[in-house]
Amino acid sequence: MRNVTLYLDVDGVVCPFGATGWTPWGSGWRLANAGVLEVAYAGQLVDGLNQLSRAPGVRFVWLTSWEDMAAEYLCPAIGLAGGRWPCLTAEGGGTGEGWWKLAALQEDLAANTPDGVVWIDDQLRYEQEALAWAGFLGERILTVSPDPRRGISPAELAAVRAFATRQLF
Repeated sequence: MRNVTLYLDVDGVVCPFGATGWTPWGSGWRLANAGVLEVAYAGQLVDGLNQLSRAPGVRFVWLTSWEDMAAEYLCPAIGLAGGRWPCLTAEGGGTGEGWWKLAALQEDLAANTPDGVVWIDDQLRYEQEALAWAGFLGERILTVSPDPRRGISPAELAAVRAFATRQLF
């Protein structure tokens, strides 16, 4: 069985910035009060993430500036089943030079050694050090950098699902 860790951001990924019109899923945006602010999201995306989170061998990890507030406030507000997912933070090993998310992810990978890695963050396209590092992992990693005004698209989620559930042999 394959063991894959999926690192998930919130802003620009699950909850787009300034969402208007229709979602990439063909529906209107849903709005929810996430305790600290109102967020827009696509219900179909949440359903898809929930379904993928139940797949055998797939471990979800929060990698977001929301940190533990993603589990505490966002999940109940939008119906995402991520209340018990581990959360990486900027504290500890994730501080110093470079992007804190790359350092935190690398530290988590060293401790958990999955067969495959999915990293979803709208900022990834702008982080050359992170992309160069991901290049060294080759086929072991899938990086997805959604349009921050649209969030994860159906095609992106399909690629994530295919990568995360693909058999090694």
